[in-house]
Amino acid sequence: MYQAQPPLEFIPPALSPWFVKLTYLLLPTWIRSSTAITKIEADNVETLANLYQQFGQNKIRFLLAFRHPKVEDPLCLGYLLSQLVPRVARAKGIALQPPVHAHFIYDRGIPLWAGSHIGWIASHLGATPIQRGKADWTGLRSARDLFANGDYPIAAAPEGATNGLSEIINPLEPGIAQLGFWCAEDLHKAGRDEQVFILPVGIQYNYVEAPWNAIAKLLTELEIISGLPTDNSELITQESLYPRLLTLAEKLLTLMETFYTRFYHQKLPENVISQEGGDRNAAIANRLKTMLNVVLQVAEEYFDLQPKGNFNDRCRRVEQAGWNYIFREEFKDLKALSTIEKALGSRIAEEANLRMWHMRLVETFVAVTGTYIQEKPTVERFAETTIILWAMVTKIIGGNSSKRPNLGKQEARITIGEPISVSERYSVYKESRVGARQSVADLTKDLQSAFGGLI
Repeated sequence: MYQAQPPLEFIPPALSPWFVKLTYLLLPTWIRSSTAITKIEADNVETLANLYQQFGQNKIRFLLAFRHPKVEDPLCLGYLLSQLVPRVARAKGIALQPPVHAHFIYDRGIPLWAGSHIGWIASHLGATPIQRGKADWTGLRSARDLFANGDYPIAAAPEGATNGLSEIINPLEPGIAQLGFWCAEDLHKAGRDEQVFILPVGIQYNYVEAPWNAIAKLLTELEIISGLPTDNSELITQESLYPRLLTLAEKLLTLMETFYTRFYHQKLPENVISQEGGDRNAAIANRLKTMLNVVLQVAEEYFDLQPKGNFNDRCRRVEQAGWNYIFREEFKDLKALSTIEKALGSRIAEEANLRMWHMRLVETFVAVTGTYIQEKPTVERFAETTIILWAMVTKIIGGNSSKRPNLGKQEARITIGEPISVSERYSVYKESRVGARQSVADLTKDLQSAFGGLI
């Protein structure tokens, strides 16, 4: 990422049945040995089993639209498909064609930070990549073809990225709804009568035992790094830890406000800088929103981008602008470039990567409200918020924020929603461009509402 490179190549899906079988065989062991998850359970699995049966009978095409709070979500979904769905199908007498699998849509950027081997694994599992933040027509054509013609249903996260919060949903991207209508359109043109559905799937994580001691230890580490006094009290309760969490959040906000106003010449409203008294949670929420906007503006100004849309939209545009500076068409043929041209290209790549760092800070907080714990004071919400602050601090000091701290053993709960018919909406979609845009917006809104009902 610190050198200019040729454009990112599309990684075509190359489904390998033997590799799918091997992956599902090893998956339970992998989950136990590499994650904090001790149990994965699911509700309403019979609905999904019936959909797979109808898919195998060429009656329907469908997309699993899943919540994406954590990086472990695809592992949980793989367990759902390989273990839980076949188990329920056998118990209910539902005949399925093995294996129960799905073509996942994944972010093309994942192999950049997780390793190129991830691209190979995803490809041989039949997954297809997409570049967020731009019209990636190659990726979209691949996903569209798999939806209408793939051997299995497809699966995707409409939120586009993890947010670290089980009970807050990012604004959904409209691409999932659009894929649904494209599938209906392709089937209609081909004279096929399969019905098209989108199935909302919720995922939440709960601790087996409340990890208050681990949370307290992590808070102490963050306090030390942030220059705050530590509390060595032996009494560890939510009531004793919450003021410390608020104080840490306030300290980090103050440090970042000073950093961006002094060195990036950003202006903050006076009422945000000097809020005294009142509701600490509300004050933090207000300061955080203002701070995120300022941080994003630093990156947007460098890439000459206008701040349009929500924080998610803006992050994706900054990311794509950065990639355009790093992965460049003229670097396809390195032999045609002089040493000076290569060096200047790498200077730009390095600068772009540094500017994208500001966006990564914002990306960590896109779903944080400032009142998440106050609204529902559970250990899960407390732990999630503390880990998000840890991720911010880790990014600032140059650590690896993808390796989140393990606070304790967890159980995953997957909830299968009710399928949403795309085919029933297709007549309005195909009437006009206005009808198409409204249909996509309405379906996205209904999917967002369905996700909320699965929490």
